[in-house]
Formats: sequence, structure tokens, C-alpha cells
Amino acid sequence: MKQIQTRLENKKGDEFLSALHDMAVEEGISDLHFFPKKENVELGWRQDGIMRSVFTMTHELYTDVVRRIKFASKLSLNITNVPQDGEYAFAHNVKDSNEKREVKVRVSSLPSKFGEVFTLRLLDPKKGIVPLEKLGFQADIEKEMRDLVQKPHGIMLVTGPTGSGKTTTLYSLLSTLVDTGRNIITLEDPVEYPLEGIVQSQIDHKHDYTFARGLRAVLRQDPDVILVGEIRDAETAKTAADAALTGHMVFATLHTNSAIESIPRLLSMGVDSYMLAPALRGILAQRLIRRVCKDCDGKKEDNSCEKCLGTGYKGRMTLPELLMVDDGMRNLILEGALQKELEEYAKKHGFKTMKERGEEVAKEGHTDMTEVARVTS
Repeated sequence: MKQIQTRLENKKGDEFLSALHDMAVEEGISDLHFFPKKENVELGWRQDGIMRSVFTMTHELYTDVVRRIKFASKLSLNITNVPQDGEYAFAHNVKDSNEKREVKVRVSSLPSKFGEVFTLRLLDPKKGIVPLEKLGFQADIEKEMRDLVQKPHGIMLVTGPTGSGKTTTLYSLLSTLVDTGRNIITLEDPVEYPLEGIVQSQIDHKHDYTFARGLRAVLRQDPDVILVGEIRDAETAKTAADAALTGHMVFATLHTNSAIESIPRLLSMGVDSYMLAPALRGILAQRLIRRVCKDCDGKKEDNSCEKCLGTGYKGRMTLPELLMVDDGMRNLILEGALQKELEEYAKKHGFKTMKERGEEVAKEGHTDMTEVARVTS
């Protein structure tokens, strides 16, 4: 914590924001939060999924910083009583190299009792586009996912809550298909990172460009592979299933807590079992779990480790469960089997839950059971 204080104290305006940008990128911070209070303003950041308070500033300094954030993101300087959204980008000079990369920042403001609350989400291309082998999947899951992505048609779902790394996983999968002679089109809300060799289309709700309408338009573009950023409604779900049955490989995200739970969710959304059963290829549910810090070996007592800032953890890996949909599972879906029956069948055929996978990686020393319990409870 001392190094954070040292790098930020006695800096104002542009100098403060520039130092904060660089430090956030170096430490792998996903979000920066400014919380105005009566006496001062608290700066917090989200590192490896955990929110921490890291600095306290005066209202005078905060006013200066906010003015510069608003100017950069083209927000109205004189409006403080309604929420505003914007974005800007900054160039980050990579330490010990001549490399410079552009990092985008998504800005959101919210009125509060003691001033505007600001949240800055950092979109670092180094974090967004990661080779599949770097995501930390166990070897058997990585192999099955590489096989799935090569299928000529069908649906592969990636599920989990917000912030569980779904988009990163999908980008990694799609990047393996670039330069393979397949027409790849994505529908995203919003487009977070540019992908070379892929057509990316951004949803625009203000102009009624929804996932459902976008998917119908994409199907007229002769695609081989389609990414649907999120299945939110029955129309999108049914259109995706129909696309999969008519010769397209469809990747999509869904908000469910487990892989098997996705099947009854889609059925309850109105997708007929006779469409869902033959369309589904696989369902990946995932969370992001913190790795034990290699420098201090995760010791929590009196931890002064500079690498992990005393947390005992540094970096994250994907904790998954992958349900492969075989003929037996398809028959159960067609027969209207309950979720419990689907789970029993899957486990008899080698399916492992996230918790079971977590126990395995904890035994291997990559994480610990405290962290496994935190993300799987």
C-alpha cells in the first residue's frame, strides 16, 4: 500500500490521473472507483475481482481530477445531478520496453450526497485477447474446447455472472478461427476489444438494434461462425437455435450459475426441446479464481509482499465446468428430464463441477480452498 501512496501523493490533475492510469495497468486493475464522502474522497480499485480502498484524497483534488475525466470523455462539465456515460483512451508505456499500447476507459458517473461518484472501467487489450492456453484451463477441458470450436454447426454456450471472464474466453476461442477461411461475425454490447479478421457489430438499443434484430441481419451476411454477446430473450434464443440447425456455429453467453442449469433456462425461455437438443454442442460455466502469489507463497500473516500488495494472491485463472452434450443428454432433453436427472447422467459420464475442479487446482498449488469456497459457494 505504501508504494501506491508514494506514487499518488503530491500529484494534481493530469499528473495524478496519468500516474493512476499507469499504476492501474501495471497492477492489472479492471475498475477504478471514486467515492465522495463528507470529509474526503476515497479511491478504490478492483484487482483480481476484489474491491480494495487504496487512497484518500481531498475534495479539491477530486474536483480537479473529475474535470479532467469529464473533458477527456466528452461529458458535460456543468451537469452533476444526473448520471452520465462516456469513454476515452490513453497510451500506456510498457515498463522496460519501447512498446506503447492504447487502453480504453469506459466512464460512468452517478450523483450522490457528497458529489459525483465516478467509475472507470479499464479495457486493456493485453487482458482482453488472451491465447486459449494462457487462460489456465485444465488440459482435458482445453482439448474439448478446441474440438468444439472446430464444429461446423451447433451452439456452444459460455455462462456465468458478470465479471466471470466469459467475453475473454469467447475472444480466445474465436481467435483460433481467424485465417481459417470462415466468415466470423459478432454481435456485442458493447464491442470491448477489436479482433483482427472478424466482423464486429455493436448493439444499439437507442435505435432498436437489439440482439434479436442483429442476429436476423447477420444471418443474411452468409456467416460461418456467429458470436451472440448475450441471449437475453426468447426471440434471440430461438433464432440462435434455428441458426445452429441451419449450418452455422453459434457461440453465445447466458447468465446462469452452472452449465447444466442453462438447459432448463433455455427451455423456460421458450426454445422447444426438439430444437435445443440437436443444436447444443457444449456448455461452459466459469468463474475467475485468484492464484496464490508465487513470491510470498500466499502467506497471509504479516504479509508485506510488494508483488501481491499483501493479499497473498496475484493474478487469476479460469475455474470451469464443461458439459459436453452427447446423444444420451439429447435424449434426456427431448424426454423433458428434470435438472437433477441431467446432472446425474452428466456425472456418470465424467462431468466435474466447478467445485470439484477447484479442489483439483488447489491440490496442485495454483490456488487455495478458501478461494475455491469464495467463488463456488
